[in-house]
Amino acid sequence: MQTQTLPPISEMQRAYRQSDSSYDGIFILAVRTTGIFCKPSCQARKPEPKNVEYYASPREAIFAGYRPCKRCRPLQPNGTPPEWVAKLLATIDNDPTVRLTDADVRAMEIDPARARRYFLKNYGMTFQAYCRGRRLGKSLEQIRLGEDLDDVALGFGYNSHSGFRDAFVKTFGTPPGKSRDTECIVAAWIESPLGPLIAGANSRGICFLEFTDRRMLEAQVTTLRRHFKCAIVPGSNKHIQQLNDELHEYFEGNRRKFSIQLIYPGSPFQQQVWNELLKIPYGMTTSYEDIAKRIGSPNAVRAVGTANGMNRIAIVIPCHRVVNKNGELGGYGGGLRRKEALLSLERGEKSFDFASESLGSAQKVAGAAEASSN
Repeated sequence: MQTQTLPPISEMQRAYRQSDSSYDGIFILAVRTTGIFCKPSCQARKPEPKNVEYYASPREAIFAGYRPCKRCRPLQPNGTPPEWVAKLLATIDNDPTVRLTDADVRAMEIDPARARRYFLKNYGMTFQAYCRGRRLGKSLEQIRLGEDLDDVALGFGYNSHSGFRDAFVKTFGTPPGKSRDTECIVAAWIESPLGPLIAGANSRGICFLEFTDRRMLEAQVTTLRRHFKCAIVPGSNKHIQQLNDELHEYFEGNRRKFSIQLIYPGSPFQQQVWNELLKIPYGMTTSYEDIAKRIGSPNAVRAVGTANGMNRIAIVIPCHRVVNKNGELGGYGGGLRRKEALLSLERGEKSFDFASESLGSAQKVAGAAEASSN
């Protein structure tokens, strides 16, 4: 995962003055004179450049003291990449072997620098790295199916065995000739009413599900690599496809229990906690203290809270169902406004608005909690 950098100020000024929606998700503009922050595509009156500050995410703007615009609702995720990003993704999905150069991207009327920034922010890699990961992930799949190495190397755009071998070893840590049994984690973007998620799975099941803007996302990915000792590449498999279907049913209120296969390595204590989380019934909550008692460690309430926060499979392993002993929400890696929304959904409330005023108090608590922990 790499650090996101903002576009040049002149570029951001042009984008918000033109209400360019293709920059939504790239940066947030905050207006000093009103105390409000907006998406670049906001149709409100354009502020003078001297009164504008720029942030990489809504969270940063909130911590700087700004509140969300009620017109463009910058906290309301649409769960859908901009049209120009969807065009790039569709091109790669249609043919993972394609090798798109910057010239090819420009021919699609897309700025390569903009693509690089967007993919860094939302996928943790450049667009070229995304393409390379898709090619190599597909090549591993073909090798496992018994395809000849010559056919795989040439079919995925490599002019020589040495070039293919070097790229393969760099990604998977093993030469292609010894990779028949090599495991990797494929990662995919899943849309949801509460914002986009990143899902990860290997051949055995789902091992990762997190909201893309989670503060500890990078640390969780690092832990994932350490446990599985393999590469994480863009792609999909049957487990991710099943997860996508089950999450859709869950958010529609038509699924109370997930049946997807899960893989969640951790310390024995962590696994005890996560196993207890899976036993919490839909629509119910329990406390950290109760979890500690159930696993036979009544004095380990704080450790239970830490293990709960280290859960790498959000929603499916329902850490959002654990609250403080006094009934208050407590913490949640995806933000307290999401935790409140998930619990509202499971209580049978017909609908919820992620950015509504009804969640305003939760947003303030979440901001204070995150700010105090930074």
